[in-house]
Amino acid sequence: MYLFSKKQYKKCATEELVELAQKDNTEALEELIKRNQSAVYASFYYLSSECQDILDLTQEALLKMARNIKSLKEPKKFKSWLNQIVTNVFYDYIRKSNRAPQTIPIDKSDDEKIDSCPKIIDLPCKSKNPEENTLGDELSDVIESSIHKLPSAFRLAIVLREFQGLSYEEIAEITKTNVGTVKSRIARARSKLQEDLKSYIA
Repeated sequence: MYLFSKKQYKKCATEELVELAQKDNTEALEELIKRNQSAVYASFYYLSSECQDILDLTQEALLKMARNIKSLKEPKKFKSWLNQIVTNVFYDYIRKSNRAPQTIPIDKSDDEKIDSCPKIIDLPCKSKNPEENTLGDELSDVIESSIHKLPSAFRLAIVLREFQGLSYEEIAEITKTNVGTVKSRIARARSKLQEDLKSYIA
């Protein structure tokens, strides 16, 4: 029996919520969903160019999370595990849409000086004057459009890195590739984004 109030669940660490959810605590599972639904939605927002599919993909990923929470052996790895679900749902979506994932050859030289490649800029802050807000909205649109134009493998890597904050090693594990490939994809994605955004950040 659990005597937590809803406010107390909000104070629980993610690992603790996972452990409670694995013991059929529906309140803990509900809190996990609430905490992660925005991040999952944001991932699909940038991964999918079809707006009408974003909510469906988000629902599917969260439902799979809820159904399979007991299969997570290490609660501390919840974030990586959830992103694996997001990745699988994304690839299933591509296959069902009869879209072959785009590929770009990766040269071995791409692995060099990866960390010196500039990161994509932060999304604009909304607390600005009207003129700045207009520019910020336009910049956000350009970032979104640029990400959507990336090959799917590159798009997934940059979203997991920049928006979900995963390490290269975690992304390699999720995408079933090696760290060098992940670094190369992210470097190329950043380079393409910087090229598309150069008129805004010069």
